[in-house]
Amino acid sequence: MLGGAVGIAFAPNLVRDAVANHGLGPSATAFYRVFFALPALWLWSAWEQRRPNPPRRPSTTGEKRLLLLAGVLFALDMAFWHWSIKLTTVANATLLANFAPIVVTIGAWLILKERITGRFILAMLVAFAGAAMLAGASLNLAPRYLIGDSLALVTALFYGGYQFTVKLLRSSFSPATIMTWAAVSASATLLLAALASGEQMLPNTPAGWTSLLALAFISHVAGQGLIAYAFGHLPASFGSLSLLLQPLIAAMIAWAWFAESLSPMQIIGGAVMLTGIVAANRSQSAPRP
Repeated sequence: MLGGAVGIAFAPNLVRDAVANHGLGPSATAFYRVFFALPALWLWSAWEQRRPNPPRRPSTTGEKRLLLLAGVLFALDMAFWHWSIKLTTVANATLLANFAPIVVTIGAWLILKERITGRFILAMLVAFAGAAMLAGASLNLAPRYLIGDSLALVTALFYGGYQFTVKLLRSSFSPATIMTWAAVSASATLLLAALASGEQMLPNTPAGWTSLLALAFISHVAGQGLIAYAFGHLPASFGSLSLLLQPLIAAMIAWAWFAESLSPMQIIGGAVMLTGIVAANRSQSAPRP
């Protein structure tokens, strides 16, 4: 999950670069992210099937629909999030979209029968407080960002739904199978969204393709692939909460790559968030009878 968080932590700046510097529309950027990942995902899935004990393939209509639903949820998550990045600050979009653990925790309690203790809820609140402190230096809740902030919150609903669906599917299918099927429906959904919005579909410069390929392989194949793998081994509630590491890692990347300084408030916020995540891990217990 930590490796996946590192992969997706590159996404906000890569999306901003593609949209602001290379002329691509937000939904078009999301489409290329998934579409360019498809060949690698297909090769991964094909390699799995050649192993001595290959993972099983979907056989029923219900299983295939659930796999495709994961892709649609991810596509809606990407479309709303990429638009939010365009209409609000990266800090706002990243923080608000990471409210997804609330959705996943409710689903885990109601459907998966995970026992959500008061200690876990408290730890989650501590982690959210740390994330808010981390983003606080560049967080801007000005009225002009209301639409973008609202889209980021809608993103959290769809992203939480995607994570929860992946968790359900991991009891039956491998990460490669889930990612490949989901990428097919996600690509189709995002292409329709980009065409319907009349966005520019091609980057203005050759460097734009580099950003798109990096987005596909670093954030989608590596990042989301590792996250899908981790959901097969972690409780849904804790796994989703662990992805709050993304804004912390993104801030560290910006510090190392772009020489963006970290304020004392951000450093404290990162420490508080890590404390909350560690406490949440320790509070996990067996499922309810």
